Amino acid sequence: MSEKALYRRQAKLVLVLGLPLVGSHLAQFSLNITDTIMLGWYGVDELAAGVLGAMFFFTLFIFGAGFANAVMPMVATAAGAENDAEVRRATRMGLWLSCAFGLGVLPLMWWSEALLLGLGQPDRVAELTQDYLRIAGFGMLPALVVMVLKSYLAALERTQVVLWVTVAAVLVNIVINWIFIFGNLGAPEMGIRGAALASVLVQLFSAALLMAYAGWLPALRRYALWQRFWRPDWQAMGQVYRLGWPIGLALLAESGLFAATSVMMGWLGTEQLAAHGIAIELTALFFMMHLGLSNAATIIVGRARGRADWAALRAGSKVSVGISLLVALATMTLYFTLAGPMVGLFLAPDEPQRDAIIAIGVTLVYIAAVFQLADAAQVMAMGLLRGVQDTRWPMVIAAVSYWLIGIPCSYLFGVTLNLGGPGIWLGLVVGLTVAAVALMVRFWRGVAGLGQPGGAGTTASRTQA
Repeated sequence: MSEKALYRRQAKLVLVLGLPLVGSHLAQFSLNITDTIMLGWYGVDELAAGVLGAMFFFTLFIFGAGFANAVMPMVATAAGAENDAEVRRATRMGLWLSCAFGLGVLPLMWWSEALLLGLGQPDRVAELTQDYLRIAGFGMLPALVVMVLKSYLAALERTQVVLWVTVAAVLVNIVINWIFIFGNLGAPEMGIRGAALASVLVQLFSAALLMAYAGWLPALRRYALWQRFWRPDWQAMGQVYRLGWPIGLALLAESGLFAATSVMMGWLGTEQLAAHGIAIELTALFFMMHLGLSNAATIIVGRARGRADWAALRAGSKVSVGISLLVALATMTLYFTLAGPMVGLFLAPDEPQRDAIIAIGVTLVYIAAVFQLADAAQVMAMGLLRGVQDTRWPMVIAAVSYWLIGIPCSYLFGVTLNLGGPGIWLGLVVGLTVAAVALMVRFWRGVAGLGQPGGAGTTASRTQA
């Protein structure tokens, strides 16, 4: 195959795998978007608490999702090598570890008010946030099961079902939110508790659909995923754990950076926190596009690694980075032209604080446009590195970039230099940029030796979890 044909083939594969994953991530995040919009219509205190509660939940969830993210490259590599047993073993133990984590973090959400008060959050917001988390916390386990099964199916190139199940979940969430937040169809008006209940029910709905599909589809029966599921496989569990915990910590470092900015914004007041929450929702929504492309890159690189096809691995990596760059440029244009209308969507027309929140939110969205290239580059580099099962050094890079550089810069600019919300967000720009550069350098330096005698691709040490 000519080099040009190889690149065309890899570009097509990135889009075939990536677009449904992009759609799935967009739909998944739309669950949070619909919660935010509908709580914004209900009240500003509920909106602020919903933002804080979702961030608290997500921070724990993203660490537990490290095991699900480990399943994707492991299944992709095993499928590339046509090793059905390894596909089954990795997925099962990913489910075991995810379920254990989901149960283990419940106490943190049940008694979250004291922690939030200790972090300086307003009394009313902290109380409402705990009300939300005491219900939403029971959705952690099914949410992590959904993540593992999505990784399993995506790695086997079953991305369409991942998309459609997530779209169905969004529609169900809108209906249940409408019923329980506002008290329609004879249901009690539950406010923020209704949003939490809806989230739990939707996660259970999604998990049930994906579990049934994984067991029912004839093409997947060869993996016998649910056969003797109760039996532990300590060796496979160890492999998933060793690959997954660094991914979880890297994701936690990144989400922790955004969570820390939420706490700092809470110090500035409810309006600032609400505007921050809206801007975060918008930037995270478009970030889902890069995340979907990053997942596609993980699958392409993992499968090529399983086949020892180094030319396809390099071509797929370059094409993935190029497509992600184009998406980042398009997103920047959108942010600069439609920031005001986008922020306004999250607030009721008669909300007394609407104009003030929009003014703050627009400034934050402009800053978000600045870090689009860095954000796209860092998540793509993470996906590529996971494809070759390199996770420990990326974890260190993430921790240093976000916690030792990004968070201190946010505090310095926003609090010490008294630049307020924009200063806090400038810290995000710095942390994401440092991470993007360091992660890209690590991946491309490693790729240079793939397939060469004594190179990185022929040794276990380079890709050791």
